[in-house]
Order: sequence, then structure tokens, then C-alpha cells
Amino acid sequence: MPVRRPRRPVFSSPLARALAWALLASTWVATAANAQRANLEKFIHQKVLANGMEVIVSENHGVPLATVEIDVRNGSFTQSPGYEGLAHMYEHMFFKANAQLPRPDEFIERASELGAVFNGTTQEERVNYYITLPKDSVEGALRLIAAALREPKFLREELERERQVVLGEYDRNEASPFFALTATMGKRLYPGQWSRKNIIGERTVLQSVGPDKMREIQRKYYVPNNSALIVAGDVDPVRVFQLAEEIFSDWQRGDDPFIKDPIPPIPDLARSEAVIVEQPVNAVTVMMEWQGPSVRKDPAATYAADVFSDALNQPVSTLQQRLVDTGLFQSVGVNYYTLDQKGPISILGQTTPERVKAAIAALDREIARLADPGYITQEQLVNVKAERAVSTAYGEDRASGFAHTLGFWWSVSGLDYYMGYIDGMAQQTLRDLQGYARKYIVGRPRIVGVLIDPESRKRIDLKESDLLPKVMQ
Repeated sequence: MPVRRPRRPVFSSPLARALAWALLASTWVATAANAQRANLEKFIHQKVLANGMEVIVSENHGVPLATVEIDVRNGSFTQSPGYEGLAHMYEHMFFKANAQLPRPDEFIERASELGAVFNGTTQEERVNYYITLPKDSVEGALRLIAAALREPKFLREELERERQVVLGEYDRNEASPFFALTATMGKRLYPGQWSRKNIIGERTVLQSVGPDKMREIQRKYYVPNNSALIVAGDVDPVRVFQLAEEIFSDWQRGDDPFIKDPIPPIPDLARSEAVIVEQPVNAVTVMMEWQGPSVRKDPAATYAADVFSDALNQPVSTLQQRLVDTGLFQSVGVNYYTLDQKGPISILGQTTPERVKAAIAALDREIARLADPGYITQEQLVNVKAERAVSTAYGEDRASGFAHTLGFWWSVSGLDYYMGYIDGMAQQTLRDLQGYARKYIVGRPRIVGVLIDPESRKRIDLKESDLLPKVMQ
């Protein structure tokens, strides 16, 4: 979750860092309550058009630039079998011919005239399209993106060209040794629902898709009441709202796609499983994954998950001291990826073939202790909450990046969650972290994977039964 972790502030020396974090830790808890929401409300303005389209404006007059972004609640989570990768394919077709710019590459020409750069991304639970350009060209950007959004043509020649681009991305992903590991584990972690997590898709689906499926996706998900317009940068909110009304108000509301065709729930993981993936690699990668909280169903657990992960990733944590400082692992990282459809909890480590069995056994012992009192200390809790608060605020400085952040949270959790994120995190206690660990990690079914080269596996006689504690086999 590139969106989840903003850039962190840079201090000039280790002493400066220590003093800065100490100051923050001592003052942050007392002032955090409602502080983030109050601050964000000073420069974030919201309006909902009559057709259901949400308009969000973030003022930032630091540089004379603006980003115009459209976010759609789409992504791999809407993909039933046979549609794997089509949310991403649609993204590639967005900046192509439309009713107002009917020639191939005419969109690119118009964007160049506006002095704009543009791009789009596809994730599990959102697709976004954005244009960054001089502030005086905002109206042109709004009209340009509206034409692409509302009246795409899906020309067959453009689809064929983009098909090759997407297949090239697939090839590059497939060439990575980690692709096989993450795909194999994902299919086990989300049984029967892998299509709804598979962003890059399946080659056979990508090779055969035609304009008809693109139009199907457009009619279903690309409606105003499933979209948000975000404008961030050196802009006047009143003027942006006026332009939004003028350009988008006659776009007709559609059926709610998630009422008409609900997303099926992901089944709970019934039992732990182990997988070994053989690839030509040097180090051994150990990966453990659990089904984590769904943000709209258990938002409190997502706050605890972030604080918990940050605490365990500190060099002074018990986990790091017992696993990395002892030399069993070269590195270990803990992460929770916030999603509405059971975001994954993961522990990822690297070790050597000779140490992998001992390293996994030691990691199992630590996992069993994660909910124990004292495993995370009060001092660590205060420090990581302070650091997260500062790094989150730091991410607000860059208008284009902040537009992407707002769009992600609007789609995944609802913007209200983000507006109160720091405030919610400030309320987390050691008991909350222990409760989260017990509910989602300790003793819960998990998928354990190892990425190793075939010769090393044979030499150390590594079997899948070596990857799980006896009580889970």
C-alpha cells in the first residue's frame, strides 16, 4: 500500500531525529484528539452534486499547479471469474478516443496543449485517473477528463494496442520470482475469490477481451454516484464547485452497482496451509499472511493494526531483537493493508537456506506471544503513534500525492475515516493492540509460503510440513 505510507520527514542528524521524536512523543497525545479533522477541514471542501457525484477540493497554494483526479469504486474487487484484469484494462483505455476527441491520440494532443501530465492506477478497490497541470488550465482539465469519463469510444485498434501494453506488464510481473509466491499464496488466502484480488489479471482473459466488456464495465461502475472528482492544489473551491456543476450535473445517475450486483463476501480462512515455491533466487523469502480486518466493518481494528505493525517494525522491538539481531533473519517486516474486503496482514522475512527451518520455528514462537502483555511497551506505543501522526501530516504537503491519498480513502473506507484517522489512532491502547493480535493473528489460520531455489530446497530437505507448527497441521 503505497498510499498507506506517506513519506517521512527528514531530520539533519541522528541527534536531531531523536530530539524531534522525543518532543513529538511528549506533546502529541495531549493534543491529538480531533486535531487532524479540525486541520483538514480548514482546506478540504466537499460537495455532492444532485446526481450523486462527490466533489472534493483540497486547497494548497504552495505552487501554481493543480491536480484534477477522478476516482471510481472499481478495481479487482469487482471482478468475477472471467473478468480478471479487466478493471486494469479499462484504466488503459481511459485516455483514448471519446465522442469529443474521436481520433486516436487526440486526447494526448489536447493534454499537451494544456501543459498537462496524466496517468491512472488500478488497485483492489479503486481506479483513479489524474491530470496535473498549471492552475490556469483547471477548467480545460475538467472538460478533458469529463469527456474521457462519460463518452469513451473503445476503438478496436486502440484496444489492440493497449492489450499488448497490458500483456507486457503481465510478462514483467510474471518474470519476477515473487509473482509466483504472491499469486500462489493469494489463491490460498482468498479461497474461491482470488479473481477479486488479482489486479494484473489472467493472460487468457486479457488476450480475448473486446469492446463489449469495456462498455459493460462503463455502464455498471462509471456512473456519477460511484465516482468522486478531486481537485487539489492552487485552486479556488467556489470556482471548482461552479465548474463541476456546469460540466458534470447533466451526467445521469445510474443504479448503485453494489446494490444491483453485491460483491460476494470472502469466506473466512478455514485452516492454515503451507506452500513452497521454487524459483532461481539466492536468499530465502518467508511470508506469512492472515485475513485482516475489513475497514467498513471493523474500523477500530484497522487503527490498532497500523500501530501494532509500526511497533513491531521498530529496531528496538522484541520481534526484531529476537529474529533479526540474533541473525536468524536478515530482515523482518510486518504490515496490514487497509481494505474493505479483508485486507491482508503479512509478515515478510529473508533468511538463508541453512537457517530457514530454525528461523520459521523462531517466528512461530514470536507469533504465539504477540498478544502477551509487555510484548509492546507503552513507550513504543506513544512513539509509533507520534511518528505516524507526523508522517501522515507530512503527506498533505504535496497536492498531487494528497489527491491520490484522498481518492484512495474515499473509495476504500469513505473519506470520513481518513478525516479522523489520526484521532482514531490516538485512542489505541496496549489492550487494543493485544485484542487485535488475538482476533486476527495469534492462533488464527494463516498461509505460510517460502520462496527458495530448487537445489537449496533439496539440500536441506525442506517440506511443507516444516512450515507450520504441529498444532496447525
